[in-house]
Amino acid sequence: MTRTTYHHGDLHRVLIDAALELIAERGPNAVSLRDLARAAGVSHAAPAHHFGDKAGLFTAIATQGQLLLADRLAADLADGRDLRRLGASYVRFAADHPSHFEVMYRPDLYHQDDPDLAAARTRAGDLLRSAIPGDGRVADRRMLAAWSIAHGFATLRRTGNLDRLLAGSDPDTEFAEMAGLLDLTP
Repeated sequence: MTRTTYHHGDLHRVLIDAALELIAERGPNAVSLRDLARAAGVSHAAPAHHFGDKAGLFTAIATQGQLLLADRLAADLADGRDLRRLGASYVRFAADHPSHFEVMYRPDLYHQDDPDLAAARTRAGDLLRSAIPGDGRVADRRMLAAWSIAHGFATLRRTGNLDRLLAGSDPDTEFAEMAGLLDLTP
């Protein structure tokens, strides 16, 4: 995965892309800024210049992931407020962006107080919440239940724990059917 050149105006993206590849290969705990520089074909100081530290890198990845998830949820919401479809979309997001997903829900890896991350997380959460009928504590609990189900299913799927149970069936369809067994409506 060694790169020999980069475009000066796009180094931030190149570094994030290289980090996502390293996360996919080794997991986030094995990523170092020095390895990232080597993988991106840049000086060892370049990642620190762009992100400050490893937590800054993971903050950028978590922020990008939250924005990608929010965009996906917004597109699904444009077709209606079907909570099962949103859950299936969340599951697909985890499959399509495994390195982002790996970092997004690991607050031990990133700067939790980053304002860009907070805004991206709020956007994604508000989109999910908009598909939940009602307001207040009950709606918040429904949102938490829906998110927990989708996140748990996505995590089990991503880690191969559902392979035997799903045995060749479409996991998105399976998720929608499983979620249909639960009543999250008022």
